[in-house]
Amino acid sequence: MALYEHVFLVRQDVSAQQVEAIADQYKALVEGNGGAVKKVENWGLRALAYRVKKNRKAHYVLFNLDAPHAAVAELERQESLSEDILRTMTIRVDELEEGPSAMLQKRDRDERDGVPAGRGDRGGFRGGDRGPRRDRAPRRETEAGDME
Repeated sequence: MALYEHVFLVRQDVSAQQVEAIADQYKALVEGNGGAVKKVENWGLRALAYRVKKNRKAHYVLFNLDAPHAAVAELERQESLSEDILRTMTIRVDELEEGPSAMLQKRDRDERDGVPAGRGDRGGFRGGDRGPRRDRAPRRETEAGDME
């Protein structure tokens, strides 16, 4: 059987419990068609780069699949019929990634460093990390008569 990474996006107004139920439903579908879901990762509610079907955010879910092509094709067909699924992407890979994916590793690293998840390196207090400005001479004291 072939190995696949499959990501699907669920509408933003669906609750986290409903996202888990949808993921379980599709996992059962893959297993019913002779495949196996090796890993399920819920990446949570994340902002989209652009609106998709009037949604600005979506719940992201990753499946690592070991399944025949027919099972993956049926999974994609069922997802295309669902109104809750905004987008899907399936990629065939040579080997499945062990441990957490890059998305979860980034979130864990950010939370460990004290940066709120999803903020990246934007914002926050930057006081003290810059030295003095070197692009101009220091200010001189001026009197009212010097401004002519």
